[in-house]
Amino acid sequence: MSTLAPLRLLRKPWNASEGNQSNATAGASSAWCQGLDIPNELFLTLGLVSLVENMLVVAAILKNRNLHSPMYYFICCLAISDMLVSISNLAETLFMLLMEHGVLVIRASIVRHMDNVIDMLICSSVLSSLSFLGVIAVDRYITIFYALRYHSIMTLQRAMVTMASVWVASTVSSTVFITYYRNNAILLCLISFFLFVLVLMLVLYIHMFALARHHLRSISSQQKQPTIYRSTSLKGAVMLTILLGVFFICWGPFFFHLVLIVTCPTNPFCTCFFSYFNLFLILIICNSVVDPLIYAFRSQELRRTLRQVMLCSW
Repeated sequence: MSTLAPLRLLRKPWNASEGNQSNATAGASSAWCQGLDIPNELFLTLGLVSLVENMLVVAAILKNRNLHSPMYYFICCLAISDMLVSISNLAETLFMLLMEHGVLVIRASIVRHMDNVIDMLICSSVLSSLSFLGVIAVDRYITIFYALRYHSIMTLQRAMVTMASVWVASTVSSTVFITYYRNNAILLCLISFFLFVLVLMLVLYIHMFALARHHLRSISSQQKQPTIYRSTSLKGAVMLTILLGVFFICWGPFFFHLVLIVTCPTNPFCTCFFSYFNLFLILIICNSVVDPLIYAFRSQELRRTLRQVMLCSW
C-alpha cells in the first residue's frame, strides 16, 4: 500500500476497539467504501515533478540577486518545504517497492529507524509548508497596505528570524507529533493550525482583493472605463478563487480525515471516508506541484531566470 510514512500512522483511528472497527467496516461495505488503489508509480511521478519544479525555483532565486528579497526568500522556503515533501515521498515509495519485490532486505529494527527519520522529515515539511503559505499571505498584505513602510517593517533581519522560527517550530512540532500521535489533543492542535492558516489566508486575501477592487473602481470612474474595471476585477476574483480553492482542495480532505478520527472513529460513514486516505495524500503532493505555478512562476523576473537556469547559463 502506498502511503507517506508519518501520515500512515493516521490511516485508521486508534481510539476504537477492534470489535467496533469490525462492525463499522461491516456496516460500510458498499462499493464506494472500498477506497482507491493508487499505484506507487503515481506517487513517484508526482514526487519527481514536484522535486524538479521546486529545485528550479530555489536555483532561480539563488542565482538572481534581484530576487534576494524577503518575499522571494519566503517563496524559496516554501519551495524547500515542498521539496522535502517530495523527497520523503520518493524515498519511502522506493524503499517500499524494493522491499516488496525482494530486492532490498532490511532488519525490522533498521526499518523502524528509517521510518522515524522519514516521519520527522515529512511532518516538519508539511507543517513548514503550511506555515510559509501563511507567511507569504502576511507578506503580501504588508506589501499592499503598508507599501511605503514595507522595507522598514519587513527587514531582511526580520525575514531571517521569521524563516528560522518556522523551521525550528516545525521541527519541534513534528517531534512532538511523532511521539504522541495517538493523543487526540495533538490531532486537535494540527486541525486548529490548519484552520488558523485557512482563515488567515481567507481574511487577508479577500481584504487585499477588496482594496484592489476599490482602487480600480476609483480609476475607472475617473477615466470612464468600466469595461476595463470589470475585466480586471474578474481576473482578480478568479485568481483569488484559484489561490484559496487549491489550498482548501489539497489540504482540506486530509484535515477532515483527522477531524473524523477524533469525532467518529467507528461511524460507518467515517470508515468509508478513511478508505480514501491515499487520495488525500496524492492531493497533498499535488499541492507541492501547484505551489510553484501559483507563487513563483507568475513572476516575470523569476521566469526569465528560470530560462537561464534551464539553459545552464549559470
